[in-house]
Amino acid sequence: MQPTATYDSAFLKACRREPVPHTPVWFMRQAGRSLPEYRKVREGIPMLESCMRPELVTEITLQPVRRHHVDAAIYYSDIVVPLKAIGLGLDIEPGVGPVVEEPIRTRADLARLRDLTPEDVPYVTEAIGLLTRELGSTPLIGFAGAPFTLASYLVEGGPSRTFENAKAMMYGDPELWADLLDRLADITAAFLKVQIEAGVSAVQLFDSWVGALAPADYRRSAMPASAKVFEAVSGYGVPRIHFGVGTGELLRLMGEAGADVVGVDWRVPLDEAHRRVGPGRALQGNLDPTVLFTDKDTVEAQAREVLDAAAGLEGHVFNLGHGVMPNTDPDALTRLVDYVHTATAR
Repeated sequence: MQPTATYDSAFLKACRREPVPHTPVWFMRQAGRSLPEYRKVREGIPMLESCMRPELVTEITLQPVRRHHVDAAIYYSDIVVPLKAIGLGLDIEPGVGPVVEEPIRTRADLARLRDLTPEDVPYVTEAIGLLTRELGSTPLIGFAGAPFTLASYLVEGGPSRTFENAKAMMYGDPELWADLLDRLADITAAFLKVQIEAGVSAVQLFDSWVGALAPADYRRSAMPASAKVFEAVSGYGVPRIHFGVGTGELLRLMGEAGADVVGVDWRVPLDEAHRRVGPGRALQGNLDPTVLFTDKDTVEAQAREVLDAAAGLEGHVFNLGHGVMPNTDPDALTRLVDYVHTATAR
């Protein structure tokens, strides 16, 4: 069941493809990086540790809501948190990203991927409880990394441009690859269930690296695990958002995996994305994040193009085509939210 306070919010109405008072806005990576108040409270605290302090998570999650007046908060965390919680040796290195001490390369390595329980992540439940009380009628979005993207990090040992080890396993040992993604699907589903049961109003599955796959490979080697995650949380009735980067050729399949809302990066206009995804799903996106480094008039003109392309959609959540960049002027985000709200007021 949806929390009563947030059910009629513009964000959840758009996710359900219902009429809205204005196009809702939130930004991926709005909680953190570009905000001076974020850098201040995070000073001297490693990334993963910051994700495990409920009061700090609460403060960071609330910062962009206070500053930008966005229509939804995104829970401050990282996609590798559930992997750390089950005991994997990994850390987030500044300027690099997640780095895995011992990559997953053999069937024996799968034994290290045990089930995740709520007791592994008590700080998540506590933080979401604090947040939902503070947010009131503003929805909170929970999230997790999709199995393909998590597997890519685990097999490569860190970020990769080529995914040579992950793809070698995918093509060369498809049974091991399928078992790895299936195990990660269970962990991811458990992590999302903890968030939903604690009170989030929607969930987003980030498949950041899945654009590296051709459609046939996605259908065969990534989609079953993502579909398992979406199916596992389907009974809760919260909107399920699916987002990836460079996924223009995969949009229909990403919707078919079980998403209620398909996130679109800046490479495909929303009207074309709707044609590819098909009816029955809302879309989220898709202003190029680099546009925010230009002047106010240019930002508004580019935002207008996004809104015009979305004009015929059943449901649209305005967002960037990827996350907020660290050097973005926070005031540019605040002005953008105000522009979209004003331009789309009904």
